[in-house]
Formats: sequence, C-alpha cells, structure tokens
Amino acid sequence: MSRTSPPPAAPSAPGVPGTTPPGPRPTSLGSGSGRLPRWAPAGAVGLAVLLAVALAVTGTSAILAAVVGAAVATLLLVGASRAVEGPRRATDRFVTCLVTIAFAVALAPLLSLLFTVISRGARRLDGEFLTFSMLGVVGEGGGAYHAMMGTLIITLIATLISVPIGVMTAIYLVEYGGGKLARWITFLVDVMTGIPSIVAGLFAIALFTLFFGPGVRMGVIGSVALSVLMIPIVVRSVEEMLKIVPAELREAAYALGVPKWLTIVKVVLPTAVSGIASGITIAIARVIGETAPLLVTVGITTGLNLNPFDGRMATLPVYAYYQFTQPGVPAEAAIDRAWTAALLLIIIVMLLNVVARVVARALAPKGAR
Repeated sequence: MSRTSPPPAAPSAPGVPGTTPPGPRPTSLGSGSGRLPRWAPAGAVGLAVLLAVALAVTGTSAILAAVVGAAVATLLLVGASRAVEGPRRATDRFVTCLVTIAFAVALAPLLSLLFTVISRGARRLDGEFLTFSMLGVVGEGGGAYHAMMGTLIITLIATLISVPIGVMTAIYLVEYGGGKLARWITFLVDVMTGIPSIVAGLFAIALFTLFFGPGVRMGVIGSVALSVLMIPIVVRSVEEMLKIVPAELREAAYALGVPKWLTIVKVVLPTAVSGIASGITIAIARVIGETAPLLVTVGITTGLNLNPFDGRMATLPVYAYYQFTQPGVPAEAAIDRAWTAALLLIIIVMLLNVVARVVARALAPKGAR
C-alpha cells in the first residue's frame, strides 16, 4: 500500500499565538518603522513662531529672530524624524522644510507691502477722495477723481489698440506662420518685451511731435506708449494659449469641411478664451501702474479732463508720484493721498482679475465650465 505525503500546512492566521504573520518582519525603531504624529509639522511651525517672538521681545532683529526660529524648528523636526522614521523620511522632511521656508521668504515682502499700503492708504479712502479733484486744493482735502478717470480712459484706449493687434499677431504665428516673417515677428516681440518703459514713452512723444510739434501732451499719446508695452505681453500669452488647443479639434473641423478662418473663430478661440482673458488682464495690470511713460507723454493736471485728444490728463501713478515728490505744506496730507492712490491701483487690478475670470467662465466652452 503506497504511502501518501501529508498535505502542505495552511498558512497560519495573523494574531494566532505561536504563528508568524505574513509579510516582512518589522524593523527596529529608527529605520522607518515609526511615524511622527500628524501635528508634528504644525508643532514645529508653532515652536518657530514662539521662538521668533521671544527673541524679538528681547530686542533681537525681526529678521534674525525669524531665521533662528526657522532653523531651530527645522533641526528639531528633522532630528525627531530621523530617530523615529529613519533617514529617508528625515531627508524628505528636511527638503519640505526648505521649500516651505523659501515660500515664506518669497511671500513675506508681498504681505508686508499689502499691509503697509492698506494700513496707510485706508486713511484717505473716503467719499471726498473718490469724488473730488485737486483743483484749487493746496493743503489738506482734495481727491483723485480726475486721476482715476484719466487712468481708466488711457488704459481703455491702450487696451483697444493692443488687444486686436496682439490677438491677430498670435493667431498668425500659431495658425499661419512658419516662414521668415514669423521668425522676424517672434524676434521683435521678444525684443519689445524687454524694452524699458521710458523708451516706449519717448517713442510715443517723438511720434506725435512730428505731427503736432514740440510740447504736445495728450492722453492718447500715453495710450500709444502703454500699447507698446502691452502688445508683446498679449502676443506671448495668447500664443501660448492657442498652442495648447488640441490639434484634434482643428482636424475634426477640417474634416467637416469648415474653412480655416471659421475653425479659428468658432473652435480655437472659444477653447482658449479663458487663457486669453487672463493674458489680457495680466497685460493691463502690467501697464496700469506705469509712471515713466506717462510722465513724458501725458503730464499732470489738477482738474478733470475727459478728452484724451486735448491737453494734459492726470493718472493715478503720476498723481501718486507728484504727491510724494512735491507734497507741499502740510506734507502729511499729500503723503496720505499718495498712499491712497497706490491702494486704488491695487484695488483696480484686483477688480480686473475678477472681471476677467467671470468673462472667461461665461465665454468658455460648455464642457469646460
């Protein structure tokens, strides 16, 4: 009678005494087996803040206190991670701390700027400042209504000049370009992107001087100067947005017999409208705070002038510049007006961003909303 071999033993269930659970054996503490609690990074940040505040209270420089606090918290967190989680996770946490510190360093000037502008500019942000000009005002009082209207009019004209030229140039480069002309246009756009703003102002004033003579100052001249700065930004942003439109959409339209120009109008542009609106907003925000070209092309006036083709106009950047450099007596009133003008510029740029996002969402393809 043949002897049969016994069946293989079934794997023992985990948790049963005397059996070995499946899987790798647990390693010792410090080689990656443990985990720091979830609150450890937040606790390190809190420790850094407390240490920095304590050093600042004792008279240490704020920057030095922040550096010492961040360094001590990073060393403690990385040391605890190396002891509990192992060297690999400790290295990961060290790099994460470096990235976080770099982000905080980059964010600190922006927060400081916003805090300073808001705290100092809010003092004169009242009804008088928004509805009165500086006509006949020598000391306290007055407002920037004329500068606000001048900024909006000049920027609007610059946008009407720049957006059609920039969008059509980008369409040519992406959809029709490829030859020497396209390469030359790309080269000129790159050169225009880096020109100083004062050069744009000198170009505009020299151009209008040929037709109207020396000493001419008009709002439309400032618009032309700003358009020189806006066009390359619009071209670059729209070009990048058109490039990311999938080629399959174009090919599907061509397969249905749709002409190329209609494909661009009905398929390509609506698909990229969100990015195009954002690029135009960035271009407007880039030029709305320019001072140098408007100093030489538009000048300044204390009264309201809504005609960009007749005489000088006030703008918020130039208004803030003159209020700060020529404050008069008392100087504090003019300095407050300068800070409030700067705050208005920030508010206008923020509103433009909100409007651009709303318009882009409204015009975006139905599936992309």
